[in-house]
Amino acid sequence: MKIKNLLPLILVFFVVGYASAQDDLLNQLDAGAPKQANIELAAFKGVQICNMQSTKLPVKGEFYFLVTHRFGDLQKGNENFFGLDNALTRIGGIYGVTNWLSVGASRHTYNKTYELSSKIKFANQLVNGFPITIVAYNSMDINSSLKKEIDPELKFSNRLAFSTQILISRKFSESFSFQFSPIFVHKNLFEPETEKKDQFLMGVGGRYKLSKRISLNMDYAARSGASDHDYFINPLTMGIDIETGGHVFQMVFSNSQIMNDVAYYTNTIGRSNGGGIFFGFNMYRVF
Repeated sequence: MKIKNLLPLILVFFVVGYASAQDDLLNQLDAGAPKQANIELAAFKGVQICNMQSTKLPVKGEFYFLVTHRFGDLQKGNENFFGLDNALTRIGGIYGVTNWLSVGASRHTYNKTYELSSKIKFANQLVNGFPITIVAYNSMDINSSLKKEIDPELKFSNRLAFSTQILISRKFSESFSFQFSPIFVHKNLFEPETEKKDQFLMGVGGRYKLSKRISLNMDYAARSGASDHDYFINPLTMGIDIETGGHVFQMVFSNSQIMNDVAYYTNTIGRSNGGGIFFGFNMYRVF
């Protein structure tokens, strides 16, 4: 999907969010509600929008046990039993070290990848105060599927890949939140014919609340300076958040079956007109 095709969707998000924000403000003024100050606003319920990271962190002492799953290509039908025959899974956890720092670790089926991550919050959006939330997210992948028996020159550093993301979000109203994210990905080992060692992207994501516990979410990332022979495309995911007490359950449809940040942003292959629609879920249990 080209970014120009996404602009109408982004515009709809902003228009709906702006209208909701104006309605909320007018309702407060009409009711004579007193102004509030320095109250933190959470833009997203989940630590991910869909696949993209959100500005939400666990609070100090919280542990999130996570299971994420992506079935195979839905468009192959009975050939892979509508995706059930070749699913990918991620399992791991995230711990809130402080209210502004969390760390995570997970294991992915894809390339038998171990992923380590951290999130650092620099600023909170406040009522009648600072207008946005700013968070830095870093991840490191370790590809454990590579074998020295096949490549005797293989070094441990060849297994590593990294992502660095700046997450900037704003909650415009009780119903609408939006985020944009400059993203940098670096790979120590890459295929020069189809990839680049360093890749820059601009990600956007949004959430629109449909009811007290359900919201519609979307995220998309546009890559810059892709290889002339690039086989990969920009990742796009849409989904639904369902909040059920102790956990958040997310159902998603994506053009990427891969879930680790590095590969999601640089190795997405699904095309809406040629196959590659993957259904799955993210589940976070809070302890």
